[in-house]
Amino acid sequence: MHDYAGGKADWAVHGLPLEGRTAGRRRVIDVARKDIPTCGPRERLGDVRGRVRAAGHDVCIVVNERGIVLGRLRRDCWEREAEAPTEDCMELGPPTERPDKFLTEVIERLRKVGSLRLRPDAGSLAHQSVDPLVVLLRNLVQVALECKPPVVAPALRER
Repeated sequence: MHDYAGGKADWAVHGLPLEGRTAGRRRVIDVARKDIPTCGPRERLGDVRGRVRAAGHDVCIVVNERGIVLGRLRRDCWEREAEAPTEDCMELGPPTERPDKFLTEVIERLRKVGSLRLRPDAGSLAHQSVDPLVVLLRNLVQVALECKPPVVAPALRER
């Protein structure tokens, strides 16, 4: 027997097997993209622009030294002066979600507040890293998710 010190949420986020009635439910981490580039607030826009474009993206998530999301850089930032720090251009504080949240609950909440519009075949979530346990949502919605919304049989839905 082994005691896992990280807790149930940490266990789930790291893909370890779960038991019980919620074991089969998809979580944000299950569909989140992990390839969205990140940068620090004091990095030069020119350096970051090169990395972001080389990765095939046009957005970048600004994080602090602990990996906490501070903001995001959008496409219009790349036209700014290359020597400017990213913090001068970033959009502050995009909404975040924990990756252990159930996907159906997050999608439903975002639909209710009008922040998520799902196409019949896809929706959108983004994930910047498992370490800070933060998942970007909302305005990155149309950028990131490439999976079908989960289909839950009526008998399996939580009551």
